[in-house]
This record gives sequence, C-alpha cells and structure tokens, in this order.
Amino acid sequence: MKVTKLISTCDLKDCPTIYATDRGTFLVQGERPDDHGLKIPAHETLVEIPVELIKKAIADGLI
Repeated sequence: MKVTKLISTCDLKDCPTIYATDRGTFLVQGERPDDHGLKIPAHETLVEIPVELIKKAIADGLI
C-alpha cells in the first residue's frame, strides 16, 4: 500500500494525521480512546482526532 500524508496538526510523528492510500481510502492517526463504551470487533479500532484536523483538510481541499 502506498501512503501519502495529507494533513496534520503538527510536524511531529505522534500528532493526529490524515493519510491517503493508493487504494482510494484514508488512514487516520490519532489517540485510541478507552472510555467509549462501544463494542468494536477485534479486527477494528477507533481513533479520536480533533475536529480542527477535519476542518483544515476540508479548507485545504484535501477531502
């Protein structure tokens, strides 16, 4: 899979980030919340990202 960084909230490696793939999908980097109370299948996970990251991606025409 080819991954391209689209947008991030900072230049460090551990910040919320949105990536595009050559599969026509997105990868999202963020914190994994433990207090959501949802039942998520073992092969999936949730990540939490700030709404500002989505707003920035939309404003920059990336998504």
